[in-house]
Amino acid sequence: MNQLSFAEAEYQSKRRRTRREVFLARMEQLIPWAALEAQIAHHYPQGRQGRPPYRLSAMLRVHCLQLFYNLSDPAMEDALYEIASMRHFAGLRLSDPLPDETTILNFRHFLERHGLGQAVFAAVNQHLAQHGLILREGSILDASIIAAPSSTKNQSGQRDPEMHQTRKGNQWHFGMKLHIGVDDTLGLVHSLHTTPANVHDLTVADKLLHGKEQRAFTDAGYRGIERRPEHRDRALAWYIARRPGERSRLDAEQRQVERIKASIRAKVEHPFRYIKGVFGYDKVRYRGLARNTHRLYWLAAFANLLIGSRYLLPQD
Repeated sequence: MNQLSFAEAEYQSKRRRTRREVFLARMEQLIPWAALEAQIAHHYPQGRQGRPPYRLSAMLRVHCLQLFYNLSDPAMEDALYEIASMRHFAGLRLSDPLPDETTILNFRHFLERHGLGQAVFAAVNQHLAQHGLILREGSILDASIIAAPSSTKNQSGQRDPEMHQTRKGNQWHFGMKLHIGVDDTLGLVHSLHTTPANVHDLTVADKLLHGKEQRAFTDAGYRGIERRPEHRDRALAWYIARRPGERSRLDAEQRQVERIKASIRAKVEHPFRYIKGVFGYDKVRYRGLARNTHRLYWLAAFANLLIGSRYLLPQD
């Protein structure tokens, strides 16, 4: 039986929990680990030859830590050595062989190669549905720009060819767009799609609808969506915000309607807040859409768990 080191014994006897420890304890409760491991285990190497691989449970938790704190592979390796709460979350000890940056990189590439981000997102949504938290009567559609480096001072001497620039208001942005469809009651993400930043929101709106909606809410950028060929046959009530220049001409009743629509549409901002604010993914980490999309599926799954946490965690 392994004995605790002095450092681990001191860590377990301390009295105050840090904010990191509180957050990790919350995610420990929220994440359906068995469901996630089941999605990955079928593809995970069994280590019949050569050095045995790290435990899937440990590598999965290390990958989650890397996403929580938006860490590079070397920074994640350093954190496992330096931060006891992260080792505890991953089920590792200083006396264990800790994954190095190459192992962390290879595990991420393994997940990307098998498209497991989307599978994990689906597994989390299935977990939420089993608790009655995925509703299907209405959706809110929106998109947000995620910046990419515009500099050409890199190995290739070029910008990422899969990223493009677009103008929002009077400001130009270079990067990609994250398009999401969320439930209009709880604000949980049910659909996700990515494009270069210059693709109009209307173009991919049909990929954000699951087909069972009775109503859909959008901002003014989706004006005219009901006339597009892919939506003409939908039995769907569209609630589209008026343009800012039109609102000054509305009467009191019409302004109240706009306030109600805005209060419902506000739920779509919560996933963006978690993905870009809490998890720090307001700027892409990789070149190309595919790898960033894979990461965004994971972050959307975590955002759904945090948004639905009031219904999943026991209340004090």
